[in-house]
Amino acid sequence: MKQRQFFGTDGIRGKVGAGKMTPELALKLGWAAGRVLSRAGTHKVIIGKDTRISGYLFESALEAGLSAAGLDVMLIGPMPTPAVAYLTRTFRAEAGIVISASHNPYYDNGIKFFYTDGSKLEDAVELEIEAELEKPLTCVESHLLGKVGRIDDAAGRYIEYCKSHFPAEQTLSGLKIVVDCAHGATYHIAPSVFKELGAEVIAIGDKPNGLNINDKVGATSMAKICETVLEENADLGIALDGDGDRIMMVNRYGRVIDGDEILYILACDAQKRGVLQGGVVGTLMSNLGLDLALQTLDIPFVRSKVGDRYVMELLKEHDWKIGGENSGHILNLDHGTTGDGIVAGILVLAAMRRQSASLEELTAGITMLPQVLVNVRFEGADDPLSSEVVLAAKAEVEQKLGARGRVLLRKSGTEPLLRVMVEGDDRADVTQFANDIADAVRNLV
Repeated sequence: MKQRQFFGTDGIRGKVGAGKMTPELALKLGWAAGRVLSRAGTHKVIIGKDTRISGYLFESALEAGLSAAGLDVMLIGPMPTPAVAYLTRTFRAEAGIVISASHNPYYDNGIKFFYTDGSKLEDAVELEIEAELEKPLTCVESHLLGKVGRIDDAAGRYIEYCKSHFPAEQTLSGLKIVVDCAHGATYHIAPSVFKELGAEVIAIGDKPNGLNINDKVGATSMAKICETVLEENADLGIALDGDGDRIMMVNRYGRVIDGDEILYILACDAQKRGVLQGGVVGTLMSNLGLDLALQTLDIPFVRSKVGDRYVMELLKEHDWKIGGENSGHILNLDHGTTGDGIVAGILVLAAMRRQSASLEELTAGITMLPQVLVNVRFEGADDPLSSEVVLAAKAEVEQKLGARGRVLLRKSGTEPLLRVMVEGDDRADVTQFANDIADAVRNLV
């Protein structure tokens, strides 16, 4: 298959005004995507965005391109990525477009697409769009130009959708929850969802100004929510990222509960209810502790490449339902077509209510092993993954770790870096082992 020039593992992303993320490209991209994706016959495309200041710029450029291709545009303003997927399905739109760089700083932005069924685009379709980008931009006849409108009740629709995943006979009454919206797309959604289900909510990261998205708050910066949970004597915390497709949690003692532990909770709950279909998909970066904990429950576990699209591929291949990444992308195909931080949080809270258990009690059966990651530059050196010296160092560490440890060597997709990851029971040993392998890479120069 031809190499993609613009699309990465999750759409197109980069620094605003440079490289791929320019107004010119967004205009052409809207036109190209409109030509490729206009298959459902509705001639409507939904556009949502996060709270970055550059969202206005890219929204307008995409509008113009889509209109030139003859498609109508329905704007929903700042909304979580999974909300765009949901609304694309419910409105039977040709496609959904999200303007977001997820957990990146405000000066980055990105554009990603959903099919009419709310699923992400396949590689082959992204290549079709890239092929259109190489053609001169044309415009349909004036009477065929697309119009632009707005879905005024989008937030209310999505709030009700999120609440529908919580058992109707239950409430969150009596729970105090800290909700961190990362000054991102969930700022006007997530607090309302949990309040309307009955919880007492302390909201943080809920005052976006266009420049503060993911700034020392949210799922990639957990210090603030951990501190707030302890200060407020809350039962737990829920941290979302800038576009709302990732979740991390905090128990009442201020300990972070990551994506691996959330997967464990959801798999255990599904097994207890007799509705677990198959097993669980993690990634190469999933903690060995998740694998070992699921083994004790006889729940199958497989690993995909890093990236939620690859998790999705394996889920479909095995006909399983639950999968995700330790970074907090959680997929449950009984509850949506893409990662949804709010819905994942609701499913964990539903498990707490069903089992009359606290968050810390639900994670009692999983022990996360120390995991150390060292990044090593290898410019000018031989390929470290084919070096006998590096492979010998890796084999020696694996022998010392035995069944209670794991080594992963992975090249960065964007920089000349080798990522050396080592897991094991003892953090000091794991750190030393990771540095030993890293030194073997450095000595290749």
